[in-house]
Amino acid sequence: QVQLVESGGGSVQTGGSLKLSCAVSGISMSHRCMGWFRQAPGEGREGVAGMDGGGTATYADSVKGRFTVSRDNEKKILYLQMNALKPDDTAVYYCASSGGYSCGTLNVRFFLSWGQGTQVSVSS
Repeated sequence: QVQLVESGGGSVQTGGSLKLSCAVSGISMSHRCMGWFRQAPGEGREGVAGMDGGGTATYADSVKGRFTVSRDNEKKILYLQMNALKPDDTAVYYCASSGGYSCGTLNVRFFLSWGQGTQVSVSS
C-alpha cells in the first residue's frame, strides 16, 4: 500500500522559511518523478516542484530561486525547502508520486499517489 505523509507546514511571516518533508512507503522513490503541488482556497491544484528519476529538478516559475526540492532515496523522504515566502504561497501543499521517470510539466493527471497535505500560511 502506497503512503505519502507530509509534514513541516506552519505559519510564517513574509520572507520566512519552511522545510516540508514527505515520507514515502510502499513504493520505491528511485527512477520515478516525485513532485510537490499546492492548492489555495478556491483554486486548482498546481505543480510547484518536482525531481525526476535521475535527480533533475523542475520548478514552477513562481517559485524559481526561492524553493528547492531534494530527495533521499534511501530514507525515502522528499523535501521542499521554501525560502523568501510570500502571502501568495499560502496553500495546502501535497507531495505526489508519478508512474514514470520524467516530471514533464508537473501535470496532476500523471501523478498516481498523493499525501494528505500540509497547510502553509504566510502573513504579510
